[in-house]
Amino acid sequence: MKKLPQITLAFWVMKIAATTLGETGGDLLAQTLNVGYAVGSLILVGLFLISLVTQLRARAFHPVLYWTVILSTSTAGTTMSDFMNRTVGLGYARGALILVTALAAVFVVWRFSGQPFQVERISTFRGEMLYWTAILFSNTLGTSLGDYLADDSGLGYSGGALLIGGLLASILAARYFTRTSRTLLFWTAFVLTRPLGATVGDFFSKPVVKGGLGYGTIGSSLVLVGVLAALILYTMWRQRAAAPLSDTERSMGAPG
Repeated sequence: MKKLPQITLAFWVMKIAATTLGETGGDLLAQTLNVGYAVGSLILVGLFLISLVTQLRARAFHPVLYWTVILSTSTAGTTMSDFMNRTVGLGYARGALILVTALAAVFVVWRFSGQPFQVERISTFRGEMLYWTAILFSNTLGTSLGDYLADDSGLGYSGGALLIGGLLASILAARYFTRTSRTLLFWTAFVLTRPLGATVGDFFSKPVVKGGLGYGTIGSSLVLVGVLAALILYTMWRQRAAAPLSDTERSMGAPG
């Protein structure tokens, strides 16, 4: 049974909102609340596992549940990336290289597992497990890439966001004007929306003297929670409006 959403413009808007919230939420826990990257990662990975098990046990697509798992991978990915790059001391470039390798390994396993690689066709437990594993690594990778662009590359938060935005525009053009694999384009866009969320999240939350808007992790997170909640409610309304009527509903609504 299909439990994943349709890939529409609304999906990508919600993905960017969720990953941006993951950046500010992860920083809120690790930095503002002073929990630390190691403990924060353990807490958020635990929340991810709880939400993932609930998603895997579900028998249909539930927007709130699906986006809760996406959000948990984003927040966990933020603290996991920061733990690798800052606490362990790998640095953004080496951390990103390790995560690229790990994500590539997931795709290789997926390719030879016999499970459909196209996300629209995922309908089995094994396929969904591979899907969520790839999402966790891609969101963690995106944090490292976003931090590298914002801090080490010299582009800053706005420059990094503009670069990623340009790459996403190129992917959109390839989607409509070339025969490039739709699956390849989906996963490339999925990975790139994470560093876009990371740079946008930092741009909103970091102090003005560091190139941000100075809203802080709490203010930025509250705004993003409101945006994501509104989009989820809209998705639920669309899903309910598009659902076929039951036999009882059709008989009650049928003209006499």
